[in-house]
Amino acid sequence: MTILIQATHGAEDTEKATLPFLVANVAATADQHVKIFLTSEAVRLVTDGYATGIRHDGLPALADLVNDCVANGVEILACAACLGPRGIDPGTLIAGATVVTAVNLVEELVAGAHTLAF
Repeated sequence: MTILIQATHGAEDTEKATLPFLVANVAATADQHVKIFLTSEAVRLVTDGYATGIRHDGLPALADLVNDCVANGVEILACAACLGPRGIDPGTLIAGATVVTAVNLVEELVAGAHTLAF
């Protein structure tokens, strides 16, 4: 079973940007299969250097959590339709992030993924 976490926020809401990666790491280290689906402003979180310096008071640094997610095998999926309107070149995404479409999201849901959104 997959845990699918949808993230929608970037630097404009540091808490909601950070929590998906925090939860994903907890789940991954508990041997759960985890995917984070980044939409809206959250797609910026996995562009080179963007997460650096983002930290919500009382939570770990976002860049560290993103790196931990990659190291822990969390699949990080960036919404293709969200990249273009933000002028994000897919080539600027970090290693470990994959560009996907809404079809991929629907496939996960149909397969029975447990979902959580921030």
